[in-house]
Amino acid sequence: MPTPINSKNFFKQACIFEGSLIGIALALGWAGDINPFASLYFSETAFFHGIIATLPIFIIFLALYQLNVKPLAKIRTLLLDMLGPILHRYHWSDLLILASIAGISEEILFRGVIQPWMESSWGMLTGLIVSSLLFGLVHAVTLLYFLLAALVSVYFGLLLDIDGSRNLLIPIVTHGLYDFLAFLVIKHTYRRQNKTDTHHE
Repeated sequence: MPTPINSKNFFKQACIFEGSLIGIALALGWAGDINPFASLYFSETAFFHGIIATLPIFIIFLALYQLNVKPLAKIRTLLLDMLGPILHRYHWSDLLILASIAGISEEILFRGVIQPWMESSWGMLTGLIVSSLLFGLVHAVTLLYFLLAALVSVYFGLLLDIDGSRNLLIPIVTHGLYDFLAFLVIKHTYRRQNKTDTHHE
């Protein structure tokens, strides 16, 4: 069984870690002569598209989360054992803040810098694939999770241009909202399991 993440100062440390990715994005952007915020601007349409775009991947997440296929069950167990003891302690508003910071910082790094940097050298398709593989690698708790994260990253990358003009706001909203909903599912499942275990004792 994986060791649960230490709950002491988790929220603060997680926010600092995720926020530090913006610093990495700025450093890489400086090295590659890329402005991480060049494609980021507010638009009600883009914000709405980001919300709507969350639905397909969240529905897929729920479907995979319920399947009792061994590799998927392993991922579910890992998430519950590692994150469950942490997430259930926090209010939904705290989880929304954390998910928002993750969505903003990770998208600025991967879609704001890495993807356009790769595109400038190797073209749009290669840029999308390479940035998605890197995204998968940093989320690779298992091989299947790596593949799923890379596929989700491809989806986020495609959302950049869904409006016809590149806007980083769309994948930021989708990523942040997806993480928030996933946090709530893990939190709810963990609490439900604990109540069941307590009832059976």
